[in-house]
Amino acid sequence: MARGGDDIGNLWLARVLWSLGGVRFGDFTLGRTTVHSPVYVNPRRLISRPTALQRAARVLDEEVRTLQSMRNPQMQPFDLIAGIPLGGLHLATAFSLRTKVPMVYLHPRPGKPEEMTLEGVYQPGQRVLMVDDLVNKGGSILAMGEQLREAGLVVGDAAVLIDRQVGGREALKERGYNVVALLGLEPMLNYLMSTGKIDERLYRRSLDYLMKEKQG
Repeated sequence: MARGGDDIGNLWLARVLWSLGGVRFGDFTLGRTTVHSPVYVNPRRLISRPTALQRAARVLDEEVRTLQSMRNPQMQPFDLIAGIPLGGLHLATAFSLRTKVPMVYLHPRPGKPEEMTLEGVYQPGQRVLMVDDLVNKGGSILAMGEQLREAGLVVGDAAVLIDRQVGGREALKERGYNVVALLGLEPMLNYLMSTGKIDERLYRRSLDYLMKEKQG
């Protein structure tokens, strides 16, 4: 069966997120690391289209299996899936159901919201694949990795839907974390521009922002 044009490079994800209002343009400050971004991507919107969430889990599974099966494997086998709150929890759940691999996640301790506890059944020494909706500067993956290591688990690989391409994956690699992403923000912007969903002004403004963030 011939593949549709937006299947190539997982651009179907850009199309679906756009249709769900998961890509917005304006002036966004999100947390401490994303300041005055002209583009905001919200993969959590996939929960409003279960078939797309299911597809995301399937494609992510296929990507991970491919990387594991290479002559020089780019990802390690794993015993557990760890959903990174909050954005990664829905994807991690779908991925767990797809792969039949058990899942763990962090949540605040009752009465002590500043402290986190690891929910799920696990044994020290088990290897974990962390799952999140997107990677920005990498802080969420680093924090989750530290918590998992404190629980005696082995971490190193992470899988995400979107890479904002502002240096997060590269910074994580320097810290020993290997991150695979289904789609980068730059190809997403190229798709939105080429299909007439955004104009050249928004496109150029967004690309300029990404370039400055990489250099910063």
